[in-house]
Amino acid sequence: MLKASIAVLVSGGGTNLQALLDAQARGELKSGEIRLVIADRPGIGAIARAQAAGVACAVAVRREAGFEAQVQELLAQYRIDMAVLAGFLGILSPAFIRTFGKPILNIHPSLIPSFCGKGFYGLRVHQAALDYGVKVTGATVHLVNEVPDGGKILLQRAVDIRPGDTAETLQRRVMEEAEWKLLPQAVEAAAAEIVEEKENLS
Repeated sequence: MLKASIAVLVSGGGTNLQALLDAQARGELKSGEIRLVIADRPGIGAIARAQAAGVACAVAVRREAGFEAQVQELLAQYRIDMAVLAGFLGILSPAFIRTFGKPILNIHPSLIPSFCGKGFYGLRVHQAALDYGVKVTGATVHLVNEVPDGGKILLQRAVDIRPGDTAETLQRRVMEEAEWKLLPQAVEAAAAEIVEEKENLS
């Protein structure tokens, strides 16, 4: 069966990567296959998760010169059809996005357009939601374009904010109730579109 080849870019522990790997193992990610994980620094938990799942893993250090060129080379080497930013903390340049020329999906821990854009990542997003006093937050999967968190929204899911929430408890609940469910769904849908396009061309 024809499948879209997927690369996942990571910066940390890899919980969203694990959600994708688990979905693939359960057969829910049936139109795509995770063929490569790219970590932007050595020694992070996501690398161990990729290795445990038998997925090829490479390290390209984001803070070093030539990072984007190295990532482009890896994407070409593995013939990647789609990239997924799963807890990836870098902002890819417009030149990178144009050169790759294929779908790039990102998961963001808020309901875009709230609490998003440059500087909003990790616990900062959840603390901003608490500071503002909103009663509902959530997560968004969107396409990546040249504007940070500005691409087309693919899926969203809301999560209630509870009395006494901290940034840490809210982060965990948003991951469990929204991120880990939304990301596999969005990746499968995007992969299915890629497969359909390939089949139409063949």
